[in-house]
Amino acid sequence: QSQLVESGGGLVQPGGSLRLACVTSAFSLDYYAVGWFRQAPGKEREGVACISSTGATINYADSAKGRFTVSRDNAANTAYLQMNNLNPEDAGMYYCAADLWFPDGEHCPPAAFPPWGPGPPVPVSS
Repeated sequence: QSQLVESGGGLVQPGGSLRLACVTSAFSLDYYAVGWFRQAPGKEREGVACISSTGATINYADSAKGRFTVSRDNAANTAYLQMNNLNPEDAGMYYCAADLWFPDGEHCPPAAFPPWGPGPPVPVSS
């Protein structure tokens, strides 16, 4: 049974926006860093953005800087990924994952987060 559930994906016109949500009812996200990842067909998984447990530290992939915003509402046990000015290169399956440790450095390597669970990823296409 999935512990993190993503929602908000869809098909948008180039230049459009989507807001993804990642929610769990299985545990409190308060102490967990949350990462957003995507995988496009034929490509490796990529860390798009990640946010520390308090929201004080945020990293973005270079491709996401200036267009995507990661945030969280611990009271709602939810993290968000606001994606603006989407382009076809942003297409893929998007996942969220949570870990007690925020990765060192300026990026969000998938290896720093536990493998995404069985929760269905959300497709994004533009």
